[in-house]
Amino acid sequence: MSRVSKINRETKETKIKLSIDVDGKGNNSINTPVGFLNHMLTLFAFHSGIDINLEASGDIEVCDHHIVEDIGISLGKALNEALGNKAGINRYGTAFVPMDEALCQVVLDLSGRGFLHFDGEFKREQIGNFSTEMVVEFFRAVAMNFNGTVHIRVLYGVNDHHKIEGIFKAFGRALKEAVTIGNDANKVLSTKGTLSI
Repeated sequence: MSRVSKINRETKETKIKLSIDVDGKGNNSINTPVGFLNHMLTLFAFHSGIDINLEASGDIEVCDHHIVEDIGISLGKALNEALGNKAGINRYGTAFVPMDEALCQVVLDLSGRGFLHFDGEFKREQIGNFSTEMVVEFFRAVAMNFNGTVHIRVLYGVNDHHKIEGIFKAFGRALKEAVTIGNDANKVLSTKGTLSI
């Protein structure tokens, strides 16, 4: 079964065209006006193995909030659509990623229930034209739209670039584990019999 999705999202604030292949090789073409986000999504694609093609534009002259959040919404919706009824997936994923002096952890459950717990702080307000407060907003948008429980912790670190990079890499690796098909491709890993609600 092909686990692919295409999302076109257009509002008065943003225009986003996104396609993903969950069973890809991490190939990507990512073009947004937020350079640091491009870098982070490239790392996410590589570590998750998900192919991503993304073209996004928006009212960046206002600030980066709308475009970063809407990309998170679109990515969450695309993942949810591509995974379908989630039959056969491992469901859970955990990753610790060190990035020099920083250590980050992501634990997730593709449970059918959107939730984000975020434990981390940043000293800088911005990296390039990316607001560090948007890390939380991005992952909240992903979690709520792919209906998954996501716990993110920055265990320690000094450099905000390193912390955020560790988070995106850990999210990619945890997601790769969670979406991998286990021994029974027809089994939904829930006593309820569904992960879709």
